[in-house]
Formats: sequence, structure tokens, C-alpha cells
Amino acid sequence: MAANSPSTAATLALIADDMQEVDKVIASRLQSAVPLVGEVARYIISAGGKRLRPALLLLMSGALGYTGSQRFNLAAVVEFIHTATLLHDDVVDESTLRRGRPTANENFGNPASVLVGDFLYSRAFQMMVETSSLRVMEILADATNVIAEGEVQQLMNTHDASLSESGYLNVIRSKTAKLFEASARLAAVLAASPPEIEHACASYGQALGTAFQVIDDVLDYDGNAQEMGKNLGDDLREGKVTLPL
Repeated sequence: MAANSPSTAATLALIADDMQEVDKVIASRLQSAVPLVGEVARYIISAGGKRLRPALLLLMSGALGYTGSQRFNLAAVVEFIHTATLLHDDVVDESTLRRGRPTANENFGNPASVLVGDFLYSRAFQMMVETSSLRVMEILADATNVIAEGEVQQLMNTHDASLSESGYLNVIRSKTAKLFEASARLAAVLAASPPEIEHACASYGQALGTAFQVIDDVLDYDGNAQEMGKNLGDDLREGKVTLPL
């Protein structure tokens, strides 16, 4: 399902009010005594995007009948973790354009981007601790660690033309699909679902996240730069061996 397709828009419309509540949480938790922290964080979070990971958490919560306010807090946590990875990735990749405008590192410099990414990670962990749920903390701590491993593995694979399809899939399941998986799993935990439902939700999230990244990698070769808001061919220029290659 394309991110800008009518069916996607109709699905996201189901949680439009919920996303407004998530936006309120995000705005309130970006507050910092250090002005630059809030400025950089707001810059990248306000850049747009479908917020598919928090949307998945909200949609899955609705499907499982959970209506508590913790879904808004955890959706914001997921978005903070994702945004932190974007800040760090753009520095590592030396990217200059994201979602149609200069990246945070292009605007504010690499040090500010890295450090504000660290702030978002730590703020996310503050918020997950507030849930007083060891299971929630376990899921998100594991996801964050796996994402970091995936990013390092991708770095190790740079310019490696011998990378196999299975090796590629292992990387994207770590660096991209893991947070989708965690988002869906968290909804099941909030809804106090039985283990088999939690596992099914996690499997769905992983499959969705994997498909999302494969499509994103294809669009790097065959997309519309204006529609995507980023430069075509960045993956190839950076030496990333993806499925199209």
C-alpha cells in the first residue's frame, strides 16, 4: 500500500483524532531548557511524513479494543526513537535533503544533529519508564538495540557487491522493520492480549516494515524526486547494496 494512496489516506483518517493527541504529547515532551534542543527536534519532526509507526500502534490498539491514553504516549515514544535514528542516519550518510527540505545536519551542523538525536532517545526512555511496565521497556529497549545493530551492519556492508539477498533482508529487518514490529507488539501489550495475538501482531509489523523498506529502496532508483522529497540515487552514491541492485 503506497504511503500516498487513497486507501492509505482512508486508513489514516480512522485515527486522525488520535494522531492529534499524539501531536500534543510530542509537543509537550519536546520542551527543554536548552533552546537548540527544541529547535532542532521540532525542525525534523515538523518536516512531515505519514508517521506510519505511531499510526500502526494506534490502528492496532483500535483493532484490539484498547482505548487508554498510554497509546498516545507510546506512539510519541516510537516517533521519538524513529526521529533520533533519522538525525543520526543523515549525519552518517552525509544527506542534504529529506522530505523536500534541507536535513537537520545541513541546517544546524552534524554535532547538533547527533546530540539532539541523543536527547530524543533519552526522552523516549524517560517516557517509557513512566509506563511502569517492564514488558514495554523490554520491547522498546530491544528494538532500539537491534536498530543500532542493523545500522552498523549496513555500514559494514557498504560497497560489498557480494551481499546476498538474505543478508540484505537481515539488515532491513533490523534497521527498519524492528520498530514497526515493536509498534504493533506494544498495542497487543497495552490491550493485554494473549501471547499468540502479540506474536501475530509482531509478525505483521515486521512484514509491513520489511515491505516498506523494500519499496523505499526501489524508489531510490525509480521514484520521483519531487514527490519523495529526497535525492534519487542516494543509496547507490553511498554504496548501499539494496534489493534493486
